[in-house]
Amino acid sequence: MATPSRNRRRAALVWTGLRLLAVIDRVLARFSAIENRPVYEAASFPWLKRLEDNWQVIRAEADVALTDLATVPPLRAISPDHDLIATDDRWRSFFLWAYDTRWERNCRRCPETVRLLDGIPGLLSAFFSVLEPGAHIPRHTGPTKAILTAHLGLHVPGDGHACRMQVDTQDVRWQDGEAIVFDDMYPHEVWNDTDEPRVILLLHVKRPQRFPGTLVRDGLFAALKSSPFVQDGLRNLERWEETAPAAPPPA
Repeated sequence: MATPSRNRRRAALVWTGLRLLAVIDRVLARFSAIENRPVYEAASFPWLKRLEDNWQVIRAEADVALTDLATVPPLRAISPDHDLIATDDRWRSFFLWAYDTRWERNCRRCPETVRLLDGIPGLLSAFFSVLEPGAHIPRHTGPTKAILTAHLGLHVPGDGHACRMQVDTQDVRWQDGEAIVFDDMYPHEVWNDTDEPRVILLLHVKRPQRFPGTLVRDGLFAALKSSPFVQDGLRNLERWEETAPAAPPPA
C-alpha cells in the first residue's frame, strides 16, 4: 500500500515530468520522420501488412487467451494511473509486451502472434484490448509524442456507429483484419454501445524520428522504464498473475 510520503513523491514526479515532457514533445514534433497528424494510413507503416495478412491467425490465439475474461486483468488493476479513463472493469488487457518488457507467460500461449510481432521496429507494448459491452473511455490524451498507437481489428461489433473512436475531430471505425495508426496526443474517446465485446490487437511503437530526435526519444524511454510508473505497472501485472483465477487449459 502506498504511504502518504510515497504519494507526495509520486505527485512531485508527475508535476516535474509533465513539464519536462512538454519540452521533449516539442523536440519530437520538430524532428518527427513522419508528418504530425491525428490518424495515419496503415500503408505508411509497411510492418502492419504482415499483421493484416495474418489477422485470422492472431484472432484464433486471442480467442483462446480470452476464453475466460475473469483471468484477464482490467487495465485499471494494472495501471492505476489510468483510473480517470478506466473507470470500471470493462476495459481489459491481455499483455504480450508491457512497458517495453516481453511478458513471457502470455507469449508462450500465443506463439504465432509473437512470431508476427517480432521485428516490429520500436515495439513498446502489445496486448489484446477488450472493450466489453457498454464500455466508454472518456476523452483524453496520451502521455507523449514519442509514441504512436496501432489497432488491428479482431472482433468488431457490426454496428459501426455504436462501436467507434474519435481522434481529434475524425471518426474512426474498426474493421476485422484492418489496422489503423494514430497519435494519441490528440484528444480521443472510445465507445462500445453494443451488446458484443470489441477485441483488437493494440500496439504502442516508437515514433520514427530524425537525428537528434532519436536521441531524445530513446533517452526518454530509458528514463521511463526505470520510473515508478512503469515499475509499479509491472509489479501489478505480476501480482495479478499470482492472485487471479487460473487460465483455462488449451482445448
